[in-house]
Amino acid sequence: MRHGKKVNHLGRTDSHRKAMLANMATSLIKHKRITTTLAKAKALRTYVEPLITKSKNDTTHSRRTVFAYLKDKDAVTILFREVSEKVASRPGGYTRIIKLENRLGDNAEMAFIELVDYNEVYGNTAKTEKKSTRRRSTSKKKATETAAKAPVAKADDLTIVEGIGPKIAEVLTAAGIATYAELAKTDAEKVKEILTEAGSNFNTADPSTWAEQAQLAADGKFEELEKLKAELDGGKKVDE
Repeated sequence: MRHGKKVNHLGRTDSHRKAMLANMATSLIKHKRITTTLAKAKALRTYVEPLITKSKNDTTHSRRTVFAYLKDKDAVTILFREVSEKVASRPGGYTRIIKLENRLGDNAEMAFIELVDYNEVYGNTAKTEKKSTRRRSTSKKKATETAAKAPVAKADDLTIVEGIGPKIAEVLTAAGIATYAELAKTDAEKVKEILTEAGSNFNTADPSTWAEQAQLAADGKFEELEKLKAELDGGKKVDE
């Protein structure tokens, strides 16, 4: 019997389970958000969060310990250089799991797991509240801080839109389309012109649904976005 045994083996051997979790943790660190089954997402959270805590202490020993779990040099570098700085002030709870609709076919419970500090939709309000309550200063200092914060706003992750890869995202950002809201307002023909000017490598992209997807992302409707993406093929609507 399994009394008191809380580890979900996920129907795999120990070696297979560890290898799968290592690959999923690497993908999460590199892409900041992945979609998987709910059971795997819960298992991944207990696997990756101790590694993120370990990355706050950037020593050779910590890097070797984390590498023993991830077995990916690029992921370890990103974790210690980028992610550790982002979560430096957070005392745990680095990931968020959001349930999606069950998968067609086997009816498995689906969810996406993401790094909390990389979600600009949920993160902006919390950060503003912390800074306003923590610091007490003169009106001049507050005005200076507000002016300094304005240009630091980061662009959205446009690759969440089906059909947009990292290179296309760079082209759009260079053209001044760096957020979900800006992409949602841009006409598909205008986007097509930008891609055509960028080179023949981008001629096959179909931006017809990008504005619709970007609007859902801008509104924070990620569950509806995942439903829409499931109906698309490379950003195109599949003919029934």
